[in-house]
Amino acid sequence: MVSRLAYYLHLSRRMGHYSVQQNNTSEHGLKATSGAAQPPSQQASPVCTRHPKTHPGSSPRSDASPRPRPGSHPAYQRCNSQDSLGELAMDDYWKEVENISCSGGGDGGGTGRGESGGEVQEDDQQKVPEEGESEEAWLAEAGLTGLFDDSLTPDQDQEEDSAVFLSTLTRAQAAAVERRVVSLQTLKRRNRQHAPDVRDIFRAPEMHAPTKIDEATILEEKSENQEKEVAFNATHISEETETEWNDKLSFSEQALDYKEHSQRLKVVSSPKPLHSPDDKLPNFKLIQDKTGQTRIGDLSSLDMKKVRRLVLIEMTALFDTCGIDPKSHKAVKVKAKESGLFGVPLATLLDQDQRRLPGTRVPLILQRLISHIEEEGLNTEGLLRIPGAATRVKSVCQDLESGFYEGVFPWKQLKQHDAASLLKKFIRDLPHPLLTVKYLNAFIAVDKLPTRKQQLHALNLLVLLLPETNRDTLKVLVEFFQRVIDRQAQNKMTLNNVSVVMAPNMFMFKGYRSKVTGQQEISMATSTANIVRQLIRYQRLLWTIPKFILTQVRQQNTENQQKLNREGAVRKLLKKIAIDRPTEKAVNEEGSVGFIRVQAPQFNKVSMAVQLTEELQAADVLTRFLSQDRSVPVKRENLCLYEIGGNLKERCLNEATYMKDLFQLNPAAEWVIKTVQR
Repeated sequence: MVSRLAYYLHLSRRMGHYSVQQNNTSEHGLKATSGAAQPPSQQASPVCTRHPKTHPGSSPRSDASPRPRPGSHPAYQRCNSQDSLGELAMDDYWKEVENISCSGGGDGGGTGRGESGGEVQEDDQQKVPEEGESEEAWLAEAGLTGLFDDSLTPDQDQEEDSAVFLSTLTRAQAAAVERRVVSLQTLKRRNRQHAPDVRDIFRAPEMHAPTKIDEATILEEKSENQEKEVAFNATHISEETETEWNDKLSFSEQALDYKEHSQRLKVVSSPKPLHSPDDKLPNFKLIQDKTGQTRIGDLSSLDMKKVRRLVLIEMTALFDTCGIDPKSHKAVKVKAKESGLFGVPLATLLDQDQRRLPGTRVPLILQRLISHIEEEGLNTEGLLRIPGAATRVKSVCQDLESGFYEGVFPWKQLKQHDAASLLKKFIRDLPHPLLTVKYLNAFIAVDKLPTRKQQLHALNLLVLLLPETNRDTLKVLVEFFQRVIDRQAQNKMTLNNVSVVMAPNMFMFKGYRSKVTGQQEISMATSTANIVRQLIRYQRLLWTIPKFILTQVRQQNTENQQKLNREGAVRKLLKKIAIDRPTEKAVNEEGSVGFIRVQAPQFNKVSMAVQLTEELQAADVLTRFLSQDRSVPVKRENLCLYEIGGNLKERCLNEATYMKDLFQLNPAAEWVIKTVQR
């Protein structure tokens, strides 16, 4: 194992990251330097050395490194003063890789998933799509099957939905769809009798321009964005000093403007490296939107389906604009355990947990491991970095498998480093990676985007594309990682430390390492650590739905509703409904005089009128409601004011939402106070 680590460090040296020397001490360790000799406190510790008397798992010690000499600092303090993830910090990455291999969780030798999981065939983890298959799957996922398969006969509603959907796309989004339709037509022309011509799909010039409803807003945002853009330098581009996060304008449109601007100025494509220390990561500030920020989970499932279609196209358009092809793979069914805790698919695990505790969104075992680590103290030095003793971790894993659900597992006896090792084991033992086989390459490709802001744009979109179970689990993890980092003064785990250690656990899955070369893995190391770093650092931005996506959803709903209203049968139905509820005209009249009616059918105070003012926020509405109905049995933080109907199905409002501005955006909406599960 030492020889493999030496090989990685040797390749890193050739790439300008390391200088490697053989240590002639009895420990046969490795010294990692950055172009010069390092002091003793900076020397890398031996990892997973397989001496006959010190085989991993047989040692009573919980870490794989020798004890630091008196007066020296532990190795895990190295990141505190370094300048880049690409320097000495990355030796912890390779130590983690070796620890994974030594614990039986790697892919070395093509074995199964160790002691906890079922046998999984390496070659079955992912499959390279056949020619044209990825384009076809992409269009199907975007809900645009009819564009490439005219043999299908969708009903009229689906055809109208596609027409409305296409009409809301921006120029970059439309170009992404057109590019894949053209590619698919070229590949499948001989097998199709009546292939639709892409020129018919994108016939009108306005299809490539912002839509009519949002055109003025987009042009205004473009102008504002260009005025606030940091001046380009003739030799390199850097957005490190930018702090504004503008989610009102399409991310791919911003990237296109950036690209066109740089081309006009003939900027040399040699951007400044984006791997900066913890304290040099830019602080992005979300531009205030009076209609309220929308978090993941605030929208109805119907609206989220539309969001996901748009996000898929937007993410693809962003990568297309930057000339990057993530080369997505498709996941195939693998042999995995159907019950248990480790090595079980997330969906299966959630299903068995929900039978015991309805409403569970994150695996109970993961929640319990995190709570145990936090209860026993986040101040443990080297938490997440120092591995638990392999034999003890293996034994604890078996005890958990047999006693977790019965409630007989002795949690008080579980050591912190062992618990952290079990948490990492849970992540990497998933039959498919937490970031999914489909989008894993896209996450890795994020680091190729030219600016920090574009990288965060891509991560925001990819988080939205993850399956709900994966996204919720990832959210719980990054929140936990942040709490670990908050105690870095005690546990010596900085943002860089945590990111470097967790990257191989999140990005390497069974059989993956056997499919990449040593140099590819070297180049991936810093990239994946950087991605984990940004997921943790910017989680409050990444788990939100961009304003421009929500605007497109509102437009789709509006146009679909207008089509329905033109049908005679619907008009008759609306007349019948009008007997039992106020008409839209009546609602508008009520709002026109400065009032909205807030419903609270779950509580005693069923309805109340609220006067609209410039400063009235959703939080004020909740405060007024609670002052009038003191018998509400739930806490304030579990109440939410909802926007229902009009141009959205349902949306839980942020308390900072200005009600008058939102009413003007959606005058036909109803306003309802309900309980919400955070």
